[in-house]
Amino acid sequence: MALLPTNLDMDVLRALVIAMEHGGFARAAERLGRTQSAISLQMKKLEEQVGQPLFRKVGRTVALTDAGDLLLGYARRLLALNDEALSAARGRAMDGTVRVGFPQDLAERWLPAVLGSFHRTHPRIHVEAQVGRGRDLRARVAQGTLDLALAFGEIDGPAAAPPGTAAATLAHLPVAWVAADGFRADPGTDPGTPVPLALLDAPCMFRQHGIERLDGDGRPWRITFTSPSLSGLWAAVEAGLGVTIRTPLGLPDTLTILEPGHGLPTLGSVPLELHRAPSAATPAVDRLHDILSDSLARLLTEAVVQK
Repeated sequence: MALLPTNLDMDVLRALVIAMEHGGFARAAERLGRTQSAISLQMKKLEEQVGQPLFRKVGRTVALTDAGDLLLGYARRLLALNDEALSAARGRAMDGTVRVGFPQDLAERWLPAVLGSFHRTHPRIHVEAQVGRGRDLRARVAQGTLDLALAFGEIDGPAAAPPGTAAATLAHLPVAWVAADGFRADPGTDPGTPVPLALLDAPCMFRQHGIERLDGDGRPWRITFTSPSLSGLWAAVEAGLGVTIRTPLGLPDTLTILEPGHGLPTLGSVPLELHRAPSAATPAVDRLHDILSDSLARLLTEAVVQK
């Protein structure tokens, strides 16, 4: 008689993913409302089901074994399919319009996948998406012309939502100097050599911040390229026209972050915020808000260390 296949427990897989994305069993217990010992028992059960050790001790913490890392990838896919199936079954009747804004950094790589998944599970909801700069997006939420907006806050400043809005800080992202791989002119070699800058056109928070830091250090600089679009800026930096100032979010694979030692000033960090107009209280807005938060949590875990 053939043995029945083992069915992995979705709750246990979710605990595994949350533990790995949020820094361990204790954090997973907090988010799931369980005790740490309960999470540990679930992970032991999972190891018994798989028949392989999934964790190894690294100092006072645990890390995944090769088998654990492999299972984590499958767990994410299974949970995404599970959640999509439930959303599709529950959300077919949900309709309405959601107006949402995004920074350019998320528009090319992340946005199509998120909006595509949202449309498949909620085909009757009309999404109006706008791509813009943080100050403009925050203002549109405050004015009521956007329901939701992902936007950068102020560099090294407090997270301050405009009057009449609510904002959640999702992460603090490092602001960094960005250049092409193998950038031929190291701007730190000679402090007297002007730093070549490729920048978005004004007004731009990153542009202003980088120039102010260079001026504060007494470093000469010259603008070699400006563009109104981030894709144009990436192309110029890839061509070696200069360095630019941005976060790791949405950074093309052809570009790299310059590590300390190039003679350039440090740039601090910037909050990534999810703004919502309090008047936007429809089920459609609630659903997209939750999907954006969950999807970005996964993206930010891979791209940066959350604060």
